[in-house]
Amino acid sequence: MSVTKIDDRLEKLEEHLKSEEAPENEVLYDVIQGFRELDKIAYKLGLLSKEQSYAARLSWWPMISILGIYSSGKSTFINNYLGVKLQRTGTQAVDDKFTVICFGADEEASTLPGIALEADSRFPFYQIGHDIAEIAANTGQPVDAYLQLKACSSERLRGKILIDSPGFDADSQRNSTLRVTQHILDLSDLVLVFFDARHPEPGAMRDTLKHLVSETIDRPDSSKFLYILNQMDVTAWDDNPEDVVAAWQRSLSQGGLSAGHFYRIYNENAAKGLTDEVKERIDNKCQADIKEIHDRMEQVGRERAYRIIGLFEHTAKNIENNLVPQLTDLIRRWKKRVFWTDFALGLILAVGVGLWFGLTSSGAEAWSKLISLDPQQLGIVAGLVAIVLIFLQVKIGKRAASKIIKQLSYEVKNDHTRESLALALRKNTGFWRSLFFWLVKQPKGWGSKTQRRLHNSLSNISSYVQQLNNRFTNPSGKTPEPETK
Repeated sequence: MSVTKIDDRLEKLEEHLKSEEAPENEVLYDVIQGFRELDKIAYKLGLLSKEQSYAARLSWWPMISILGIYSSGKSTFINNYLGVKLQRTGTQAVDDKFTVICFGADEEASTLPGIALEADSRFPFYQIGHDIAEIAANTGQPVDAYLQLKACSSERLRGKILIDSPGFDADSQRNSTLRVTQHILDLSDLVLVFFDARHPEPGAMRDTLKHLVSETIDRPDSSKFLYILNQMDVTAWDDNPEDVVAAWQRSLSQGGLSAGHFYRIYNENAAKGLTDEVKERIDNKCQADIKEIHDRMEQVGRERAYRIIGLFEHTAKNIENNLVPQLTDLIRRWKKRVFWTDFALGLILAVGVGLWFGLTSSGAEAWSKLISLDPQQLGIVAGLVAIVLIFLQVKIGKRAASKIIKQLSYEVKNDHTRESLALALRKNTGFWRSLFFWLVKQPKGWGSKTQRRLHNSLSNISSYVQQLNNRFTNPSGKTPEPETK
């Protein structure tokens, strides 16, 4: 049996996890096998094509995204964190691309085009070119116009990826940038949202607040978003830091963030002319917040592991609780549409043929010839009629399915859900099901055996979580006994 592209990709992912020295990777290797089982269930139901995998829809790298308006100090923060002057800094927008930053063995930092990300299955942007082509349909710009890869030898990058976004207020192709941003937010384990503490006016950044605050607070993974007021050193000269924070709290509340923690920081290396008195006013709180942010960034590997297990659970439950019921409803609608189409067409044909045979001289003549045929000839005629009826029935089934799939574009917002339902409905309305549509009761492949397999996959989740907990916690406080050989 030939190895498919998706099999090859999952095998490379397994090799990567084996080679990466991280305590959680042994568990993640088992989770990949769990995803393989979910894929088999989805193939049987028709929810995935053979070149797709649920495991390929998420990032297996620990991933930190850094977003914000221009001049909010993102690049300075990244350079300070890495200990390398990698990103350009300035008061105006200096980067118009999403920059993916990873570890590189060479001491000299290198910059590679976006195709380096799109063509490498180890990165979360593998084969994103098709999506970007749709995003940028009106501009005709390739993946290199949106993405670039940088590598440097900072030890803090080992085993993780940083993504620096272009400044939101500076990008001329805002809609494209925001759609790529949503893709990145879904894949990330930690998202740092930077604001310039010097400009808390909500009117000037209403659009930014909408996309970086209002549309994130209702997400189930909202705890991964850290809101950061940067450059507190500048405001400390003229304002009471507490007044600045209060002004930001009002602005963020208008954006929908009425609760939750945000941080205040400044870059000590970039600060100029701070007197001891001014520095004392802001230093303790800012340094404590920087340390907390850095600690979250260092823990992103274990957060990645829990995120993937959570997505595995979500995928399995989504199949049973959402996709299968939705597919069942679509099949019910399809059967109803086929029935009434058959009924209308049959009625029209019956009336038409009856009138032709009974009321016209040519029809009466044809009828007399038909009934005078010998059994063999009559069988041939009946066979031809049956073939025509079968052809019409299958055609009706396909047409009904196509109309329902077209309606999905208006009814289902999620791209993956819409694609899965369309694939599955095609599989469930094939030749034999169209021919005997009245016998169809449930989605193809959704029997007791498949349901047991899905429940077994769900039962493994507790085991995955417990294995992770054993690596990071020790509730009993007992010293583990040494392994015996």
